[in-house]
Amino acid sequence: MVASLSAAALSVALQQQVAAEPAANSINRAIAQQRSKSEVKLPDLAAPELPPLGEAFRYLPQEPKAAENPLEEVRLVLRLRERRVYVYRKNKVQASFPVAVGKDGWETPTGSFKVMQMIKDPVWEHPWTGELVPAGPDNPLGTRWIGFWTDGKNVIGFHGTPTPESIGRAASHGCVRMFDKDAQALFEKVAVGTPVIVEK
Repeated sequence: MVASLSAAALSVALQQQVAAEPAANSINRAIAQQRSKSEVKLPDLAAPELPPLGEAFRYLPQEPKAAENPLEEVRLVLRLRERRVYVYRKNKVQASFPVAVGKDGWETPTGSFKVMQMIKDPVWEHPWTGELVPAGPDNPLGTRWIGFWTDGKNVIGFHGTPTPESIGRAASHGCVRMFDKDAQALFEKVAVGTPVIVEK
């Protein structure tokens, strides 16, 4: 009696399990289909191309380069004993010119200065009489003036001269005389603000 009941119970349990398996499989398939619909598929991305060594400029943004100014890093060095002015650019001599410098009692001042004034075809004012001499062949300043020193009243600078025989001597009232063609050439190599170093 006991055995037959157990066999019957087992048969019922097996039938319930067999009936339950298709239902469970059906539910699992429905969940899997729902997941596949809700999942977003990402596109296949290829690995990024890496720049070869030494060619980063091809891939990285570059800072724009400032236009090179040929007057940058220019300085004048006037050597009074040599009676010569040197034009340096990036620590290399670009040009040099013979000059006349201040005579005894009117020495050209030494030190560090800057170009503060540049005039083509300047008008000269006589320091004692105030007489004005217009631009021309008799003008004591020649055709170019490059001022670099002042005491608030008097001004000293590089300039051409109608007396070229004075070049190479201590002959001026402090200014730096040059052959007129050299003064014109120097004028093109400097700008307001260019350093001027005057050495003994």
